[in-house]
Amino acid sequence: MSSTNYKADTVIIGGGIAGIVAALELLDRNKKVVILDRDVKEKFGGLARESFGGLFMVNTPTQRKRGIKDSPELALSDWLSVAQMGPDDVWPRRWAEQYVNRSLEDVYSWVVKKGVTFFPFVHWAERGLFTPGNSVPRFHLVWGIGTGLTLTMIKNLENHKNKGNLQICFRHHVTRLIEKSGAVTSCSGIDEETGKEFTAEGENLIVASGGINGDLNRVRKEWDRKDFGEPPEVILNGSHRYANGEIHDLISGMNGNVTHLKNMWNYPSGVHHPEADKENHGLTLVPPKSALWMNYEGRRMGPMPLITAYDTRFIVEEICKQKKKFSWQIMNWKILLKELAVQNSDYNKPLRDKKAFGFIKSVLFGSPEMCRFLMDNCQDFVYADTLPELAKKMNEKCGNQDIDPGLMISEIKKYDDNIARGPKFHNDEQLRRIAHARQYLGDKLRTCKFQPIGDPGAKPYIAIREFINSRKSLGGIQTDLSCRVLTKSGNPISGLYAIGECAGFGGGGVHGKGALEGTFIGSCILTGRIAARTIAP
Repeated sequence: MSSTNYKADTVIIGGGIAGIVAALELLDRNKKVVILDRDVKEKFGGLARESFGGLFMVNTPTQRKRGIKDSPELALSDWLSVAQMGPDDVWPRRWAEQYVNRSLEDVYSWVVKKGVTFFPFVHWAERGLFTPGNSVPRFHLVWGIGTGLTLTMIKNLENHKNKGNLQICFRHHVTRLIEKSGAVTSCSGIDEETGKEFTAEGENLIVASGGINGDLNRVRKEWDRKDFGEPPEVILNGSHRYANGEIHDLISGMNGNVTHLKNMWNYPSGVHHPEADKENHGLTLVPPKSALWMNYEGRRMGPMPLITAYDTRFIVEEICKQKKKFSWQIMNWKILLKELAVQNSDYNKPLRDKKAFGFIKSVLFGSPEMCRFLMDNCQDFVYADTLPELAKKMNEKCGNQDIDPGLMISEIKKYDDNIARGPKFHNDEQLRRIAHARQYLGDKLRTCKFQPIGDPGAKPYIAIREFINSRKSLGGIQTDLSCRVLTKSGNPISGLYAIGECAGFGGGGVHGKGALEGTFIGSCILTGRIAARTIAP
């Protein structure tokens, strides 16, 4: 069977947000570009297309308008606090410094010029628990969320004055990188639509193929057993279906340096996707702050209660210390309706579709349709009109008697009794965190005011079984500040660049062990722009 040969100034492997941004920059410079994407056209844009669509940015007009005082110095301090980098993490630290200093001009201002708009309130994620996290709100939510961001960038490609210089090839699976005269500027593979072989030749080759977290076997192999013990029996897949590390291995085989793959950003609040389109498909919930987080026995996790928006890594660590490494969140209808959110564009339709009235309505009154859909269609939701009945259904769900109804009801009563004493006498860290969160308007609107779990007027009672959801790779292909792939001895490989998640979002691990949220898409944009500007100044 005959093969196809593509030629361009630059070949880009991967059609996620990083690859799209790099292509836009190269088209601006009148370069010819070929994008090779393994997915179908309808999913062009990668994982960002279905994401929540938040960007971490520093000292923006949106922050300043809300009275939020931020600076690159403060942001870097927060970043390094969470990252826990070691003394040898030279390139990751340089990338962190580059990001906080350039996010305003190279991310915020650039996407605004491309037509992206932001929700007027900046969200406050990952505030830190025992060490500083985000000292101030930095999570800028795109109006239209991840879908809106991605479609805006695709529209810029389609309407570009130099769109004749762009060729996008879907269902193209790259299986080989080609080295010639010491440079890596070409690749080959299979067109999975036709079965034909192809080659793609350029003067430069940009790898934007995502991370490793879409391959659960790879996740288990690279799992950080020192910090998290053995991998959980059940891990859900919330990553991209083609984020499997194949390109990492090809580059490693060419003496490229692949680092920190044990560092991952996995979520503790994954449920089985009710509309799954892949094996073990996971959906990440934004867990309600007012719910009680319990282990597999119905015992409240602690002594430090687990509560979202402060330290996601800590929650994963605590769950992975349990004999059975999954958890339950216990709440009632009032809490579910006001506080539950889902990190997926399909479950945030008013935001995704830019329906202002629908979004305001959801903030004020919740999203009853979404909540009821999940209660009735997600296998990890159970509900009942009494707490003993709820405990029974939780055991039936797991096929055992692990949940001790008396223990669970006692834990709930202790918490509710603390609420009943009144705010002056609250002596529970979760209640203190709720009080803290409600001081910021962006959280006050979506957080209950000390809602008891066992409130008979808030039925039904609801339990959500939550698993670790594999999501993002924090390690990857090591690059210098120009996105050039480095060998194990620290020298750049001529013609070869890596951007986005496959580069550990920059330098092979810019986030270290943990992230401040919103830094993922932001880093895809920054690395995509830098690689293109290095190739074509």
